[in-house]
Amino acid sequence: MNYRVNLKKTEEGVAVWCPGLVGCWSQGANEEEALENIKDAIETYLATV
Repeated sequence: MNYRVNLKKTEEGVAVWCPGLVGCWSQGANEEEALENIKDAIETYLATV
């Protein structure tokens, strides 16, 4: 499955969240790291619910 994610640059790096999965968010030092981290967060979220 594919999920849409939103990215936002912050003072700490890049915040990323998945609007379709309430409470599923992550962050990274850069966009690439943030996207890798949200993949892990989505997998964990789906395994939990």
